[in-house]
Amino acid sequence: MKWTDITRIAEELNDKFPDIDPLTVRFTDLHKWVCELDGFDDDPNRSGEKILEAIQAAWIEESQ
Repeated sequence: MKWTDITRIAEELNDKFPDIDPLTVRFTDLHKWVCELDGFDDDPNRSGEKILEAIQAAWIEESQ
């Protein structure tokens, strides 16, 4: 998985953290959790606020 795999990352986060409200997640935690996902193999430094916002938005949608 790469940072651009927004939907897949959101699905994985939703599966891994089903009891977490994505609206309450800090970007520092979100970044860490994405980097720790099985199959994630992108450079941790390639993410930015826009990517993390997109992941969070997709995760919110996935959780509903």
